Amino acid sequence: MEEEDALELLQRYRRDRRILLDFILSGSLIKKVIMPPGAITLDDVDLDQVSVDYVLGCAKKGGMLELSEAIRDFHDHTDLPQMNNGGSADEFFLVTNPQSSGSPPRRAPPPITVLTPPPVPVTTPPPAFAPSPIVSAASRSESFNSTQERELTVDDIEDFEDDDDIEEINSHQVSRRRLNDASDLVVKLPSFTTGITDDDLRETAYEVLLACAGAAGGLIVPSKEKRKDKKSKLMKKLGRSKNDNVVTQSQRAPGLVGLLETMRVQMEISEAMDIRTRQGLLNALTGKVGKRMDTLLIPLELLCCISRTEFSDKKSYIRWQKRQLNMLEEGLINHPVVGFGESGRRVNELSILLAKIEESESLPSSTGELQRTECLRSLREIAIPLAERPARGDLTGEVCHWADGYHLNVRLYEKLLLSVFDVLDEGKLTEEVEEILELLKSTWRVLGITETMHYTCYALVLFRQYVITSEQGMLQHAIDQLKKIPLKEQRGPQERLHLKSLLSKVEAEGGSQSFSFLRSFLLPIQKWADKQLGDYHLHFAECPVMMENVVSVAMLARRLLLEEPEMAMQSVSVTDRDQIELNIFSSIKNSFARILQVVDKSEIHEHPLALLAEETKKLLKRDSSIFMPILSKRHPQATIVSASLLHKLYGNKLKPFSDGAEHLTEDVASVFPAADSLEQYIISLITSTCEEETAAVYCRKLMPYQIESISGTLVLRWINSQLGRILSWVERAIQQERWDPISPQQRHASSIVEVYRIVEETVDQFFALQVPMRSTELNALFRGIDNAFQVYANHVTDKLGSKEDLVPPEPVLTRYRKEAGIKAFVKKEILDPRISEERRSSEINILTTAALCVQLNTLHYAISQLNKLEDSILERWTRKKPHENFLKKLVEEKSKSFTKNDTFDGSRKDINAAIDRICEFTGTKIIFWDLREPFIDNLYKPSVSKSRLESLIEPLDVELSKLCDVIVEPLRDRVVTGLLQASLDGLLRVLLNGGPFRVFFPSDAKQLEEDLEILKEFFISGGDGLPRGVVENQVARARHVVKLHGYETRELIDDLRSGSSQDMLGTRGKLGADSETLLRILCHRSDSEASHFLKKQYKIPKSSS
Repeated sequence: MEEEDALELLQRYRRDRRILLDFILSGSLIKKVIMPPGAITLDDVDLDQVSVDYVLGCAKKGGMLELSEAIRDFHDHTDLPQMNNGGSADEFFLVTNPQSSGSPPRRAPPPITVLTPPPVPVTTPPPAFAPSPIVSAASRSESFNSTQERELTVDDIEDFEDDDDIEEINSHQVSRRRLNDASDLVVKLPSFTTGITDDDLRETAYEVLLACAGAAGGLIVPSKEKRKDKKSKLMKKLGRSKNDNVVTQSQRAPGLVGLLETMRVQMEISEAMDIRTRQGLLNALTGKVGKRMDTLLIPLELLCCISRTEFSDKKSYIRWQKRQLNMLEEGLINHPVVGFGESGRRVNELSILLAKIEESESLPSSTGELQRTECLRSLREIAIPLAERPARGDLTGEVCHWADGYHLNVRLYEKLLLSVFDVLDEGKLTEEVEEILELLKSTWRVLGITETMHYTCYALVLFRQYVITSEQGMLQHAIDQLKKIPLKEQRGPQERLHLKSLLSKVEAEGGSQSFSFLRSFLLPIQKWADKQLGDYHLHFAECPVMMENVVSVAMLARRLLLEEPEMAMQSVSVTDRDQIELNIFSSIKNSFARILQVVDKSEIHEHPLALLAEETKKLLKRDSSIFMPILSKRHPQATIVSASLLHKLYGNKLKPFSDGAEHLTEDVASVFPAADSLEQYIISLITSTCEEETAAVYCRKLMPYQIESISGTLVLRWINSQLGRILSWVERAIQQERWDPISPQQRHASSIVEVYRIVEETVDQFFALQVPMRSTELNALFRGIDNAFQVYANHVTDKLGSKEDLVPPEPVLTRYRKEAGIKAFVKKEILDPRISEERRSSEINILTTAALCVQLNTLHYAISQLNKLEDSILERWTRKKPHENFLKKLVEEKSKSFTKNDTFDGSRKDINAAIDRICEFTGTKIIFWDLREPFIDNLYKPSVSKSRLESLIEPLDVELSKLCDVIVEPLRDRVVTGLLQASLDGLLRVLLNGGPFRVFFPSDAKQLEEDLEILKEFFISGGDGLPRGVVENQVARARHVVKLHGYETRELIDDLRSGSSQDMLGTRGKLGADSETLLRILCHRSDSEASHFLKKQYKIPKSSS
């Protein structure tokens, strides 16, 4: 309800305002009222657009009132707060009353016009119909190199019929685009010497369009009533939002008339100027029967047919006249399509006349008008013949050559092409675009435009609009136009000659350069596209899809430019693939430089080269997944080019660091893994792009970082230092070892635990190294650990001493002497052959049976834990191997060499050998050292019956119990087997090398057999001891000797003689014994036959008494 009251109040206010102004203007308060152009009475004037302050000011002064100035003042001060003119600069009144203005406005305020940023400022002139901020002129007034502004005149305001139109426009919210800078797309054309502005070109282009439409009979001057009764088409179009449907053709006047009205709105031409131009062109044809309107010298005809009185102010007229004179000078003198020849003198006269016409405006009205009239007449006499000179084979009078001189014609045509863009949305084409383009074809004859020129100009206009708006649709339209530009062989001979003649010289830093038409228009497109593609990571990061179209633009422009002679010579060796590579090189280098800056400024506590590797890898991943699929369509190896370049750029930064790396520092451990990961990813990218053979070729071209080699050397240094540390710990542990078990459950020595602790620490440190490693370093670690355990095993056995230290020396062979046996028995203490060494005795006594068992347990622990250590190392190495597919096969091949249990073969062999030696030593020590007296010295002395083996079972059992109490279960059989072997060795020693004090008879064989059986059963122990088969095998050699003792002396002698006939000791006879065994048995026989045989046959002496 309040809104309705406010609206009614506003309407009442406007009505009262009109009544008041009508009263003031009709009364005697104003001396004289001058109507604006086109108005006859006050009824023709929209009083809502007349400034009250201006009218009151004129009334106070008592002077004349120019309503055009009052309208100008109204629009100039519309957006300013009302002042009371009281002389105080600090006082003002709000436009609205905050107490009674009702609810807040529901529409958004009009946005601020977006200006184009530097370096090349592109100014946007005010719209020709209203100062409304929702109307964009970026598409219409911006030229190829526009730098000037146009002032607002009263003519530009005449089109507003009433405030309802303005309210309708302001009632819609129109979102504006962010406009980009298109200053790089400057066409290579020289500037105009007369200072023609973009607005001058636009207005002249519209005049040309009207003339061409008039030639087709479509030029009609709209009546005043029609303008008053019907809303402006511009208002209707601006009265919709960007998202609304475009005004349909049914709402527009039909045919050419409606299309021209649309063109007027699109080109921002005021209705007043439109009417003046139409009327002037129609008046120019008066009296020219058979003359086409498009063959008129339009600027000259308009100068002659439009008077000063048709303009609302003198300034507007002077500006309009200046434009027409400049066009004549540019079209006929500066850029003529036909050379002057003998007409050079008339050109000078023409320049003088143009200057006089301009000068006439500064003279008194009567004098100036006379001079202007005379000059116009003279100008016609000179200009018409110049303009009607034939060109391109046309007949005289067929075409008027005043606007088709290069480059004026393309500038004018460009202004016409700008009308295809939607007035509300610069990123879209207007609905009437096809009709507009068809209409523009009518200007080709006047402007000298060919099909190639049209497509080229239109492509540039569309492409520049894409740059301004970033609308991808515009880019696609530009590509379509570039594709339509015919190649050189597709053009007709006349067009080829015409295009060849279109040259322009542009001043540059190195002097003036000559450009053909296609170079002038396509070179900026190509350079802009190449510049964007030269840093595609930056420009297409948010919209990579658009990159493909820009690549198409660059390639199309390049293909067309390569046909130009000067470009063909410069680019003879540069192919499209070469250009793609250049773009990749440039963009990768720019992106890498930005990454370097980011890394330098990073506050992350990590080495810069490690961060650089990570960022480079991210860049490469983004490049290969987003941009390379686009570039690979034109360069199959684009991914390889990109990856190789990044590999080189990072390698240049890495090389000083890698060359200076001498030790495994924290920096090395940080940088090397990151660098290796980057290199492996680059190689995988290359191998995934092409076939294996081709990939191998490209990979060989890379300068490898040699991370594995360098880090491998550093790791080997580290391993060697650690292995030295391990060996020192082994030495120390052995020296301090007392061979006591750790506990009843852990019956091994503490030294091996200490050795394993230091080894495992080293292994943990090895796998904690994050630097890349090869199998070489792993092998070195294995060898070092293997050597450490070999050293340990050797140290254990080194202190055992020799077996000969335990076994007494064998007595000299003598034949039996009865007295010797008795004497020896009586004086055995004196004649005891055992010779002991005190020095070795103490060392041997230290090595007790328990200590020897602890040594065995320790070695067994070493070899059992070695298997676990080996499995752990191989498992961790498998986890450490890289996961990239391209290395999987290689790593598997390397890993296969470690799956076999051959990595610690040396230590296993040495430890097992040490165990065997200690087992043998332990058995020998027990029999030959600990039990020497009852076993070696007294068994079977003085006879078998008096000293049986049964007496030794108890001490043997005691020693065996000592062994089994300490030894671990897996080694029990091995050490007991050693004791069995030593027992049999001792028995054989007694039977064969018992010395002259032992005598055996054939009848003793049975007792010896019984003793051997007792010994065997002792070690079998009813199945709890050694396996029966093992014991039987060991006892077999002793059993044979016992059997030999049962033979009669004669049998032994005969068998010995049969063996001796071959004159070789050690040969076996019928009894299956060697000669030495038989000889020793005979030496222990107490009969004369044996003694006689030995004396005669072998010269063996008797035993000494």
